[in-house]
Amino acid sequence: MRITLYQPDIPQNTGTILRLAACTGVDIDIVEPCGFILSDTRMRRAGMDYLDQVRMTRHASWQAYRKARNDRLVLLTTRSRIAYTDFTFHPDDTLLLGSESAGVPEAVHNVCDARLRIPMVPAARSLNIA
Repeated sequence: MRITLYQPDIPQNTGTILRLAACTGVDIDIVEPCGFILSDTRMRRAGMDYLDQVRMTRHASWQAYRKARNDRLVLLTTRSRIAYTDFTFHPDDTLLLGSESAGVPEAVHNVCDARLRIPMVPAARSLNIA
């Protein structure tokens, strides 16, 4: 499984996803441009000393990404009625996350193989805590 970030806006969120990737061994693709300068120096300065444990590929554009990768794209979006819990994932799926400010454009949305939402629910309900 892979995670692809489409033109991320917020460096802290990208850092969180990179940390997740380092912990789980998931490969990361970043589709540029980013809303911030993405460099090893800046990320290490921000305290991301695990960066060398992340298998990250940067793509100059959506077109470059599509030429390089042809996985089943699973878009996580607020515009879907299908919850992630009602979907069968495959080991070679790519989870696509759009930019924090705009998501993904309609053209990207339309080429995804599946579109899922992760509902926001109170923590007590999602964890079955009484």
